[in-house]
Amino acid sequence: MRVSTTVLALLLAAAAYAQTNEIAVLKKNAATPVKNQAQTGTCWCFSVTSLVESECMRRGEPGMDLSEMFTVRNIYIEKARNYVRRQGSARFDEGGLGHDVIHAMATYGIMPESAYSGLVNGRSYHNHSQLIGELKRYLDSLLQVKRPIPDNWEQRFTAILDEYLGKPPATFAYNGHTYTPLTFAREVIHFNPADYVYFTSFSHHPFYQSFIVEVPDNFSNGAYYNVPLDELVRITKTALQNGYTVMWDADVSNRGWQPGKGYALSPADNAGPANGVIDPDLPEVKPTQAYRQRLYEELVTQDDHLMHITGLAKSKKGKDYFIVKNSWGAGGPFEGYVNVSEPYFAINTITTIVPKAALDKAIKEKLAAVTK
Repeated sequence: MRVSTTVLALLLAAAAYAQTNEIAVLKKNAATPVKNQAQTGTCWCFSVTSLVESECMRRGEPGMDLSEMFTVRNIYIEKARNYVRRQGSARFDEGGLGHDVIHAMATYGIMPESAYSGLVNGRSYHNHSQLIGELKRYLDSLLQVKRPIPDNWEQRFTAILDEYLGKPPATFAYNGHTYTPLTFAREVIHFNPADYVYFTSFSHHPFYQSFIVEVPDNFSNGAYYNVPLDELVRITKTALQNGYTVMWDADVSNRGWQPGKGYALSPADNAGPANGVIDPDLPEVKPTQAYRQRLYEELVTQDDHLMHITGLAKSKKGKDYFIVKNSWGAGGPFEGYVNVSEPYFAINTITTIVPKAALDKAIKEKLAAVTK
């Protein structure tokens, strides 16, 4: 069979790509299939929901498909209350942080996707651009009227949510039993918010204490335990090596973030991909606490995107990588996963969430001293 020059070029390029992008998977922990947050800013929910699903699998339970939109809906309502109480001097949009999901699951419960998908009127993908605009216009209209505002304003707000996301059922059937969201969380998922610990690493607050991370999406003022950078990396690696997974909140606005090619690196100034192909052994910036802090203070490193770290890998020359499950669908060379270098992780991480059982004795003791 005769092969055209165009096809031949594509085949050669693919072969070159495969040769230069080989990394060895060292640890691949259980995870549910990649999902797609589509046209929404709800990565915070997809990432932590995936973490909770992986925890179910780690305990030997079947893979769960949990509803992100049930959690998102409840957090939108909490954001609305915060926005009204602060008379519009607060953030109201689609963003959030990982602790918002843990809080919502503990407060309102959990639903399976089969009971509440958040997709109505024949929609096959999520799109909140129109929804969030309508919700905010309604809230702003409340704040412009003569005081007092209507006591029943939440009824109209939830009616808008019902229109775009559907109304969640009070009870639902699952495997032949009937549950509420709270009984499902307790009896099926065995969810306990105390099972998860929040970490960060910034030097403008004391280490081994908790502080409220100063990023715009932290509307609910969640506190994270502050550890030195090398310890943040070690905690993450140890959890993965021991079969756990980790939620990851990071900056993805720099040139090293290339999910379409399956990699995220922090290349040195004089280093770059050759012929558009990523070399996993590309020289990278040396991550330090001071460099990381400077980028944060300069608003270069920001809270952009939350994902789910599920494994570890190593390049041919021994560079360490984190295997990261994204929520942008199963595209790219690794079907929705991105290989993130350790320097990229160290420089760009904002926060993480780690199952408490994955922590070693020393860090557990330090945490206990803070929470007494």
